[in-house]
Amino acid sequence: MRFLPVFLDLATGPVVLVGAGEMARAKLRLLLGAGASVRWYVTDGDRDLAGMTEPERSRISFPEGAPLHADLTGAIALLCAGAGDVAAPLAAKARALGVPVNVMDELSHSTFIFPAIVDRGDVVVAIGTGGSSPVVARRLRELIETVVPARIGELAALIGRWRTPIKARIPEFPLRRRFWERVVDGPIGRAVLEGRLTDAETELKTIDDATDYARHSLGRRADGHVSIVGAGPGDPDLLTLKALRALSDADVVFYDELVSPEILDRIRRDAKRVPVGRRVGQPGIGQDAINKLLIETARSGQRAVRLKGGDPFVFGRGGEEVEALREAGVSYSVVPGISAALGAASQFEVPLTYRHEALRITFLTAHKAKDAEAVDWSALTDQKMTVVVYMGMSAAPTIRDGLLAAGRAADTPVGVFARVTRSDAVSAVGTLNDLPALVDEVDGGPALLVIGDVVAHSAPWRQQQLLQLVSTYQMAAE
Repeated sequence: MRFLPVFLDLATGPVVLVGAGEMARAKLRLLLGAGASVRWYVTDGDRDLAGMTEPERSRISFPEGAPLHADLTGAIALLCAGAGDVAAPLAAKARALGVPVNVMDELSHSTFIFPAIVDRGDVVVAIGTGGSSPVVARRLRELIETVVPARIGELAALIGRWRTPIKARIPEFPLRRRFWERVVDGPIGRAVLEGRLTDAETELKTIDDATDYARHSLGRRADGHVSIVGAGPGDPDLLTLKALRALSDADVVFYDELVSPEILDRIRRDAKRVPVGRRVGQPGIGQDAINKLLIETARSGQRAVRLKGGDPFVFGRGGEEVEALREAGVSYSVVPGISAALGAASQFEVPLTYRHEALRITFLTAHKAKDAEAVDWSALTDQKMTVVVYMGMSAAPTIRDGLLAAGRAADTPVGVFARVTRSDAVSAVGTLNDLPALVDEVDGGPALLVIGDVVAHSAPWRQQQLLQLVSTYQMAAE
């Protein structure tokens, strides 16, 4: 390790910035975001501060004189970005005065380098590669961004506010450490990370005996929790950051059949995996049994994840599970996922709404023909309404017949989009009259049926029209 990571207190003095153009402004934004006061020697005369707030502008000064004679008195550091030929002699001056200096992309003139930064307020992660590869540092930062909770800085700030009072109440350091471990790993820390800061503060205030609270963390069973998590339509890269964190923290994961193997690979390796879904035509364990498993797991002190394809609250029965957990007094949280309709819309370029053409969307589900027969199709005949049917492959003939009988046009564009966002995703497009045949084309689900004029704007529809046009020209040529 050649470069020692340090954190400068920018409240103790100004930073001198020399340079111009976007490179200098990028450094300026970084410094202002960290609360620095900046002396900016602009080398091209352009002092434009567009896009900066008044408080930020108040922390910028433009000293007179040549940049080479920049006043480094009391400066915390010198930065040269887009400074041209003046950078090298100015860097030498800074080194002679013992002022840390960074010359952008000139390691030989620098005494420190800028890391890639993950900024979470009071929590800051700095990644460096010794100046050899900023791109590698940025890529590593992107990975860290996915696992560091957005509110981890708020948790650190909360602990900072309570550090002195708790130190007075628990003088023994080992016991105090266990106190904070229980706070971070338990419901108080979880409340902060979920955005319930007031709840966390209240719970801290209600701890009468801090020493007893810390000692109980040694032998006391941990507080259980259930996270109801949307896995999205199949592509693991579409998991939310909250979903990934829940999967990495889980002790037990109860998952549905619609959850792809690639997403199951994101579960913590030593977590227990329990399949609780069912396939079409095969009995599952039932929703009541699933609810009971979730409650029992949480009450045993474990962190459970109920992993569902798509979004838990879009035909995922997440509402029923929340109600059961609430009635049982079990701690829970809900992590939304990308629904299959949105996955299909993005992958196959199906605009579910379209100006002047599709002003409304209706989502419905139809597992079986009897489900489709119970639908009031007369309410779904509006040409400007997009109808999205989940789990409707088996009931496709009944869906078609119901819409046609209600008055929806037989030539209404429809699309069947199967296994959306996965590597084996496929689509079939045509008209409402052909819906059952289109379902047969995709060769298995899970699939989504989209009915409405918006399908005519989709990529598969455009491709089909192009192929038909080519075929017509070929026949004419023959």
